[in-house]
Amino acid sequence: MTIRDRQYALDDVSRAIIEQLQEDGRRPYARIATAVGLSEAAVRQRVQRLVDAGVMQIVAVTDPLHPGFSRQAMVGVRTSGDVRAVADTLAALPEVDDVVITSGSLDVLAEVVCEDDDQLPDVVARIRAVEGVTSTETFLYLGLRRQTYARGTPHRGPLSAVPEE
Repeated sequence: MTIRDRQYALDDVSRAIIEQLQEDGRRPYARIATAVGLSEAAVRQRVQRLVDAGVMQIVAVTDPLHPGFSRQAMVGVRTSGDVRAVADTLAALPEVDDVVITSGSLDVLAEVVCEDDDQLPDVVARIRAVEGVTSTETFLYLGLRRQTYARGTPHRGPLSAVPEE
């Protein structure tokens, strides 16, 4: 199952709750409630429904370029056959963080994080060995200027009054 297989309609309040948690995943429900105009219990229920529906996860995110994971790269992949099968196989590799099926000259983008420069060629070799991969192109990350996890919540205008749940 892919991320987009599930449909879930987000209203402005749910979007605002997600935005609050994207800013600080440890923000107390009471503070979120004040910001979005609901009770603490209503926020807690909404968050649980969003998690249960697979709309969001609440996780700790590490900086992959800290010691221990010093090499990050994007590997562009060209395929033959079923691109989805290739993407699913790449997604199962432990060094692969994100996998995106794309259009254009590359069929799949796989973001990889390695312990060091010696591990990267091994990971790329394993990617190249996947059935259906015809070629790869590796883009080394030389520096990270911006990384955000505030995805999918374009807040549009002020929140209207929302009844308590």
